[in-house]
Amino acid sequence: MIERVRVAVVGVGNNTSALVQGLALYRQSGSLVGIRRPVIDGLGVGDIDVVAAFATSAEKVGRDLTEAIFLPPNNFPRLPCDLPWADVPVTKGLVDATEVRRVAAALAGAEVLLYSAPSGRPETAQAYAEAALTAGVAFINTTADPVARDPRRMERFEAAGLPLIGDDLASQFGTSVVHNALLRLLKERGLTLVSSYQVNLGGTEDFRNLVENPDTKKRSKLNALSDADSVEVAPLGYLPHLGSQKVAHLNVEARGWGETSVSLDVKLKVHDPSGAAGVNIDLVRIAASALRNGRGGHCAEATSLLKSPPGTAI
Repeated sequence: MIERVRVAVVGVGNNTSALVQGLALYRQSGSLVGIRRPVIDGLGVGDIDVVAAFATSAEKVGRDLTEAIFLPPNNFPRLPCDLPWADVPVTKGLVDATEVRRVAAALAGAEVLLYSAPSGRPETAQAYAEAALTAGVAFINTTADPVARDPRRMERFEAAGLPLIGDDLASQFGTSVVHNALLRLLKERGLTLVSSYQVNLGGTEDFRNLVENPDTKKRSKLNALSDADSVEVAPLGYLPHLGSQKVAHLNVEARGWGETSVSLDVKLKVHDPSGAAGVNIDLVRIAASALRNGRGGHCAEATSLLKSPPGTAI
């Protein structure tokens, strides 16, 4: 019987809520709805245990993970499953780089550290990567902050035999994935792109944070698009009444045969945390498999699941 992957998570927000609840749902139901890859190197969707969790919210620290994922400002809905008691108390996350060793010690027993805190805090993301390296744990950066794009850091993880995956996950069916597919389709069909834009609105805490710290996210979104020079990404909009749902508007203006005009407008509405969990479930299994097989550094099979993999702009 295959050994379950032991995962530690940084950030007990909506994305972690979607992942934890989803793990319970799929174990109990056996459903394959919304699953991209049921098995990766022998690891099924239910073969993951969250063994540690870190947060900075005073309301969440000390609570069991099962309780903490439902505390405000989290607003991802409850999924239709029985959620067993996790017996994983939320640990206080690091405040600055001086606490790397404390966090590394708390990672004992974990194989993978999933960094799912809000974007816009590069020093924090990099400090958690150092804690993972110190603890001998694979590291996944789901945020737009540059971690895996640092060649020196990648070399250190590779030398240690530890996978380093990042940066910024491409949501399972999010704005960047849909937008890029449309831009590629234009090129494949011989149309000439004139201009394009995307607008993203959401009501999660991550959206609120990104409105205040937008720079790295905008760069990462452009990294995920072909013909990015002709694309405008509007500043993110935070609308609390949307809850965990994201609403995106895409526009594409092009020219076809005879230079005639082509115009396309698309509206996309999704639960943003579900899109993250649907990718994180694959990233965790990819990282664990690489770790168990002694493959450190970048995992090529994760590239398509990221907006800003190594080699893209910072």
